[in-house]
Amino acid sequence: MTTTLVLTLIGRDQPGLVRVVAATIAEHGGNWLESRMCRLGGEFAGIVRLEIDPARADGLATALRGLSGLRVDVTREATGAAAGGAPARLAALDLVGSDRPGILREVSGVLAAHGLNVEDLASERVEAPMGGGKLFQLRAVASVPAGVELAKVRADLEKIAADLMVELKLEAKK
Repeated sequence: MTTTLVLTLIGRDQPGLVRVVAATIAEHGGNWLESRMCRLGGEFAGIVRLEIDPARADGLATALRGLSGLRVDVTREATGAAAGGAPARLAALDLVGSDRPGILREVSGVLAAHGLNVEDLASERVEAPMGGGKLFQLRAVASVPAGVELAKVRADLEKIAADLMVELKLEAKK
């Protein structure tokens, strides 16, 4: 029997940080299942899901919270949270346009209105080619509930695309 833990990690980015976290998990008998990590504005941010013997979970949590220069939050995942019923249909969303406040709020509002759940999202602001200002880029994967027509979601996104001055593409992910 194992317990699933979800860690959120935030700290000053530095070489070897992931190694220290991985070593601490391994030393306590944890099994690293999946993760997402990145550098944002000079800071390290990550999320890790792992399995561990329930008797060792508190010791691991204490050890992780004691790592220097890193804030670690540990959450026990509800039993069966990672497992689900039928696999969800997935859709991929790509968006690019002139940066301005509120783009993500508007786009995520359309997705939520149709019941789509964001599974993975990455965004960034970059320089436009030839000094054309700043561009906002977004890539996301969302689960689409049974009965939701992707064409209707796409149509609603296209309605806001002109106002947001963005180009977007929403497709079923294969």
